[in-house]
Amino acid sequence: MEHEKEEHFEEPVSPMGQYFNSTSLCLYIIAVLEFEVAIDDLQALALLKDVFLPISPRFSSIMVQEKREKKRWKKVDVNLKDHMKTPIFSKGKSLEFYDKSFHDYLSTIAIEPLPQEKPLWEIHIINYPTKTSLGNIIFKLHHALGDGYSLMGALLSCLQRADNPSLPLSFPSLKPSKSKASNTSFWRKISWTMSSVFNTASDFGWSVLKSSFIEDDKTPIRSGGEGADFQPICISTIEFSTDHIKDIKSKLGVTINDVVTGIVFYGTRLYMQEKDSKSNTSNSTALVLMNTRNIEGYQSIDDMLNTKKSNGPWGNRISFLHVPIPKLNETRISNPLEFIHETHNIINRKKQSLALALTGTLLDIEGKFRGLEAVAKHLRKTVIMSSTVVTNLVGPVQQMSLAKHPIKGLYFTLAGGPESLVISIISYMGMLRVTLKTERDFIDEQRLKTCMQSAFEMIFKATMELDFETN
Repeated sequence: MEHEKEEHFEEPVSPMGQYFNSTSLCLYIIAVLEFEVAIDDLQALALLKDVFLPISPRFSSIMVQEKREKKRWKKVDVNLKDHMKTPIFSKGKSLEFYDKSFHDYLSTIAIEPLPQEKPLWEIHIINYPTKTSLGNIIFKLHHALGDGYSLMGALLSCLQRADNPSLPLSFPSLKPSKSKASNTSFWRKISWTMSSVFNTASDFGWSVLKSSFIEDDKTPIRSGGEGADFQPICISTIEFSTDHIKDIKSKLGVTINDVVTGIVFYGTRLYMQEKDSKSNTSNSTALVLMNTRNIEGYQSIDDMLNTKKSNGPWGNRISFLHVPIPKLNETRISNPLEFIHETHNIINRKKQSLALALTGTLLDIEGKFRGLEAVAKHLRKTVIMSSTVVTNLVGPVQQMSLAKHPIKGLYFTLAGGPESLVISIISYMGMLRVTLKTERDFIDEQRLKTCMQSAFEMIFKATMELDFETN
């Protein structure tokens, strides 16, 4: 009887889930686990059956719609072999060959559509060494299943601490610092409130204009076409030490988010300048995806799925902000710390704004009056009119393992969208991993990586030199 109820389990697809699986948008989350040891002995099918599938009913459901009814998740039988892929590369080749084969394979499967008649996920097991690991597992999950927070929570529920599986994984604090307005005088609070109202009106109005009428300039990171959804892509990564980023944060009196965003924006501008000096002063905007949950850390899967008690429920609880990429002038080239300070000022201003919540409310209203497909088209246009998409997640501090196989590295990206550049950021084991998903033959990924590394080195060097100037 219990099995019969489970078979008939259905739940409505959220509006955001329908936006992400429409004729206008079809988005995927790609997550990669890099292993310290070979994984050819991994009992993958058993892990999928006993650990992965029970995490959420959506992993064994398909999206259905009958006549004019709303789309729903419908439980189906899952043939795990249909969802587990193990590619075969040539034997006896060099490490460079397998590294290139892996990245070519990753870039290819990332944009291939998932069949709608099956649950919307795949797992690819790569039993070959690369320059960074002895084996890789690729998780390809449709964004309609949930956002990065949900899917990271799902992934973490499959993993354990490598040093002691009985202890929980811990994370850098996600708790925002208290507002300065809470400990200041009445008049300062009034001033802060007035600034918040003004910034909300300004940011929300600007967001509406940027989504509908004002598009970014054509630059080396934005082609200005109809979208790069089906264009070949490249996926590459670069790492920074979180200790070095904390050093920059402490010396400049800003936040870690300010530093990371400033490095990414500065590296992007350096690349744009190298490819076309006229793009130094171009109007370029990053579409920053934000988690709208009222949470301080990851919740357990049981808590996420308990919609009555959860502050961080499962699903797509995200919105977006338009963040202008600071322009590159002679002063900022010679003094890169000004770029960090400018980024800090922009982010501080955004913190005093309720535009993020209003944007989500506007999408809900638009969906009710114009229909979900119209909102999906609106979101697609919003992405096309911006220059890049930026998203980030917080990973665990300790090393993780899967079935006693230690995980050396972790990174993720978004695929399937119309943008030419996605910048994804995640922390893990004292390192910050920046993933660049680029449109092949339009963006030079190797030069972009070099510029990102140069930006970090220039900012870190300039920060360390502050000590000599003050002594």
